[in-house]
Amino acid sequence: MEDHLKHGAFSWNELTASDPNAAIEFYKKLFGWEIEVTHNTSPVDGRTMEYNIAKVGENMVAGIMAAPPGAPVAWTSYVTVDNVDETVKLAESLGAKVCLPPMDIPRVGRFSILADPQGALIAVITYLKK
Repeated sequence: MEDHLKHGAFSWNELTASDPNAAIEFYKKLFGWEIEVTHNTSPVDGRTMEYNIAKVGENMVAGIMAAPPGAPVAWTSYVTVDNVDETVKLAESLGAKVCLPPMDIPRVGRFSILADPQGALIAVITYLKK
């Protein structure tokens, strides 16, 4: 099993940006990232959206997208969990706030975004089995 797919492992980073194209140019120059542009259906509102995958060689390292209305301009880290719904319930019992309830990402898995008791954002994700 790949380590990033184990429960508790950081597995993805995602930037929601007010100007994704400017962010892409910045990170390409800063880190030498290559960008693969995809078009996906938003799990939040069903609209077609541009999703940019940052790569180092063949390795995908991050996603960059336009910030949805009301979403902060920020990097969000994703942590792999065995079961998103159970993890969200546990997080709530420990004082977390659910910012985005569990939902499916077609062909990827199921995720949710939480604010820990101090207000820091973290996303949890269960990937589809391949």
